[in-house]
Amino acid sequence: MQTITIKDVTIGEGVPKIIVPLMGTSEEELLKEVETVNALRPDIIEWRVDVFEQVESLEAVSDMITKIRNAVPSTLLLFTFRSDKEGGNKEISDDYYFQLLHTAIKTKNIDLVDVELFFEESSVKETVKVAEENGVYVVMCNHDFDKTPAKEEIIYRLRKMQEFGAHIPKIAVMPQTVGDLLVLLDATYTMKTKYADRPFITMSMSGTGLVSRLSGAVFGSACTFGAGKEASAPGQIPVTQLRNVLEIIDQNI
Repeated sequence: MQTITIKDVTIGEGVPKIIVPLMGTSEEELLKEVETVNALRPDIIEWRVDVFEQVESLEAVSDMITKIRNAVPSTLLLFTFRSDKEGGNKEISDDYYFQLLHTAIKTKNIDLVDVELFFEESSVKETVKVAEENGVYVVMCNHDFDKTPAKEEIIYRLRKMQEFGAHIPKIAVMPQTVGDLLVLLDATYTMKTKYADRPFITMSMSGTGLVSRLSGAVFGSACTFGAGKEASAPGQIPVTQLRNVLEIIDQNI
């Protein structure tokens, strides 16, 4: 599995990289939150724009990207609109979803962009193309908040993301039992050892899935999400606790 280096962060080796979300709804909240989050020393800051009160204005989103970038000039910035069908906070049209992503990419003030797998294939591939033309890396993803698919299906989706040109495939699933957690971990290890030719991210959500957020160095997930001011998904724990556990595991395997 190859690594990816963006600025001075190498994804796919060593301790899993920590991603922390920004969940503020207004410009004022976001600018305060980004200071708090950056002080936690995350590897990547994710702006969850689907909670932003002005998300329906491309101009406001572009301006906010600039302000966040100015506040954290050296930290990697991931731009994410999580669709309502995958657990996001706002429903928008498919056309506007891709307008939003392309607008963010073309500011060249983000380092990574989140693109959901289950949209029209041509639109997904076109967005990958636009991202590459503007020096932005694609985190392609899928979220299942209801269940954990079979191991074969998890691997299939991750491999499909690779085929579509994702620089970092990602999948998050909901466990109903500890057995579901084992399915996700087994799929992760199999993906790493047999199919992955680039870094990828997997996680099992909620408290039952917490182990998956901590064990990337063992099973193969290259990044993990920690809570800053506010969690963006079930099962995220505070960054300081997360970093301590990741370092303990890394030092003892």
